[in-house]
Amino acid sequence: MGFLEEIERRRTFGIISHPDAGKTTLTEKLLLFGGAIQEAGAVKSNKIKKGAASDFMEIERQRGISVATSVLAFEYKGKKINILDTPGHKDFAEDTFRTLTAVDSVIVVIDVAKGVEEQTEKLVKVCRMRNIPMMVFINKLDREGKDAFGLLDEIEQKLGLSVVPLSWPIGIGSELRGIYNIWEKNVNLFSGHKKQAVEKTVEIKNIEDSKLDDLIGESFAEELREELDLVNGVYPDYNYDEYLKGKLQPVFFGSALNNFGVRELLDAFIEIAPTPQPKNSEERLVDSKESKFTGFVFKIHANMDPKHRDRLAFIKIVSGIFKRNTPYLHVRNDKKMKFSSPNAFFADKKEIVDESFPGDIVGLHDTGNFKIGDTLTEGEKLHFKGIPAFSPEHFRYINNADPMKSKQLSKGIDQLMDEGVAQLFTLDLNGRKVIGTVGALQYEVIQYRLEHEYTAKCTYEPIQVHKACWVEAEDEFSAEFKEFKRVKHRYMAKDKLGQLVFLADSPFTIQMTQQKFPTVKLHFTSEWND
Repeated sequence: MGFLEEIERRRTFGIISHPDAGKTTLTEKLLLFGGAIQEAGAVKSNKIKKGAASDFMEIERQRGISVATSVLAFEYKGKKINILDTPGHKDFAEDTFRTLTAVDSVIVVIDVAKGVEEQTEKLVKVCRMRNIPMMVFINKLDREGKDAFGLLDEIEQKLGLSVVPLSWPIGIGSELRGIYNIWEKNVNLFSGHKKQAVEKTVEIKNIEDSKLDDLIGESFAEELREELDLVNGVYPDYNYDEYLKGKLQPVFFGSALNNFGVRELLDAFIEIAPTPQPKNSEERLVDSKESKFTGFVFKIHANMDPKHRDRLAFIKIVSGIFKRNTPYLHVRNDKKMKFSSPNAFFADKKEIVDESFPGDIVGLHDTGNFKIGDTLTEGEKLHFKGIPAFSPEHFRYINNADPMKSKQLSKGIDQLMDEGVAQLFTLDLNGRKVIGTVGALQYEVIQYRLEHEYTAKCTYEPIQVHKACWVEAEDEFSAEFKEFKRVKHRYMAKDKLGQLVFLADSPFTIQMTQQKFPTVKLHFTSEWND
């Protein structure tokens, strides 16, 4: 198979949702369809992730949550599918934000009973910032939930999406009779509330056909006809270009637990989801079909095997073919590196691969050379954009609890920050270090990992910070900017990359600062010129 054919058959996407909306179950059912796993429960029981069963992952097992992104690849109908399964827990959203820079499209999972929830809003906002094509899967149709039209209204209003249903529920909860597949023009009948529901597909090209009445009963058939009539009147027609631009979102209904509606989602997905897309670098737009290899690090997982202290850098291939044992330029370090055992991820196992193509995710063993956002190329000096740091929600001073281990603590903090576990801010005033995290649980993770992986101990101390604001000055030499720095000197800090950050103690402070110093712009992400 040629290079261009390999690109055409790849689909790299992420699944995002609020915790408990059924993301992991959907991932699992997609893998079952692809023959990548043979039993339900493999994802939940961490069989898929056993390669990453380090000490740190104890936290995952104890709390029953996913705190790290998994890469799961499988083949389906001649397509190579790469799923990036993201943490649902809000305390680990930073990992998900970064993962969204490595996907070409996204499936958003929404619980039919709970509708749009807080975490979904945040993640969809990031997708919209990036114009990532999104599909919506409304899950748990076998349970009592909200009316389909009401849910679609909520999705449009709360998430700012423009939806187009490609399937439609026939009943809901105990009344669920099936789904009308608008995309394929057929009816999928639902029977039984077991983990493998009996599914029967009957082609109905014309919904006025009396065969529909025989299949689902007259009253359900009549209701379906009325609702589809309304759907045609209210929602736009599906438009591929609008979907690709992130301006139109196809919606599917189903029940992942019951394996119902998942095949329809997957079949439509592989047909319409984008192949590996071009990606912007600071220097130029890099097309996936270019022959020369380029890729970037979007995630680092340290100490996957605590016995060997290994780190794995996850590389998204943007263009060209990545080849084993071939020297590539590490742009930031300006040195050539080659990799003897690059890993690809096939569901429950890692395999050493000789070649990988655009859209693929490759794991490279790393001894500390990589940082998130690093670029690898065949020689061209490129810097891929769009791996921002978002302002954390929680802030604490970090103190050394064992003066004899200050070197270990420093190394540990440095490496964990490289991995993107949290963000580090160093105050200009006294050099004290402040750790910022998306969720409070991250402090526990950091403390645990520093002790178990670096033999260092730390304690925390509260600091009153509401938001980290990255500072952009219209003129760095202006009197206004100098005055801003003088007045706010107690709250000025540098992030890990040396960028100037204002640690504001309240929303009121931000508002007053913006009024008083209009030429000083405050940003809540570290990349504002995307």
